[in-house]
Amino acid sequence: MEKLSSSDLFPSMPKIIFMGTPQFAVPTLRSLIHEGYDILSVVTQPDRPKGRGQKLTPSPVKILAEENSLTILQPERLDDSFLNLLLAFNPDLLIVVAFGQIIPGKVLSSAKWGGINIHASLLPKYRGSAPIQWAIINNEKKTGLTTMFMDEGLDTGPILMQQAVDILEGETAGNLHDRLSSLAPGLLIKTLEGLANGTIKKRKQDNSLATYASKLTKDQGLINWSWTAERLCGWIRGLDPWPGAFTYYNEKMLKLFGCSLAGKEQTVSAPGQIKFLTERGLEVETGKGSIIIEEIQAPGKKRLPVKEFLQGSKLSVGKILGK
Repeated sequence: MEKLSSSDLFPSMPKIIFMGTPQFAVPTLRSLIHEGYDILSVVTQPDRPKGRGQKLTPSPVKILAEENSLTILQPERLDDSFLNLLLAFNPDLLIVVAFGQIIPGKVLSSAKWGGINIHASLLPKYRGSAPIQWAIINNEKKTGLTTMFMDEGLDTGPILMQQAVDILEGETAGNLHDRLSSLAPGLLIKTLEGLANGTIKKRKQDNSLATYASKLTKDQGLINWSWTAERLCGWIRGLDPWPGAFTYYNEKMLKLFGCSLAGKEQTVSAPGQIKFLTERGLEVETGKGSIIIEEIQAPGKKRLPVKEFLQGSKLSVGKILGK
């Protein structure tokens, strides 16, 4: 471990440029505001079309910044003109939480102390854009949060602090997202305080242990019923709420949510075949064992508990999903 050193001490209340976009970043920005940190500006992604009407919609971070009368920047690109804006603020530190773009080195160097990022995994595991989803997909038992000084690599900077959490039984990516989002502010404040009082030691990541959490796309949600029950449950929970795991029945797409193992493994006759309707949901055979599906969503409709969905559906015991 290498102790942080500088000709200057890290300030107890640094002048901050906050960079973030989605809901995940909101609690951290709110905490910095509440703790009285000097936020020079908030940088977030431009308003994007959303919903059926494709109305331009501000990011959750922008909404919070507006509510607190903070200066807002929304660059399409982190180019030289944007860099000049940052330099004019003369920040001590950039704090980056799910901003949505790679931060170039010249932008990081615009702040005296560079940038600190909060990443939703225990680095070096799950570097990349979808660490929460892939931890669930891979049926990990633990994950967590990491604060790190940023460099120009993809989540490769030196680690400052980490906080591990257990992944709960049946937990979805959405559930875990919300839990980690609520924990992130506390870890960041502890990191800033530790830097200010000199108690934090940064450490290099072991690149030989690195894994990557690639971005997910809608078409990746297609369910392969020949997979094992355990693998399928991780897949369904990891893609909940987005992009959603899906299958087909009578050429109609159905999104499936909420998954648990059916219990004792039984002989499989046809992967994708509906075996039972239980109190927990719909039991479906896989390549090895069975799973219980708790909610189903048809295109353009709300996701519904299985019993409610079946009231207007032709799905029944013996039918085979995926065809």
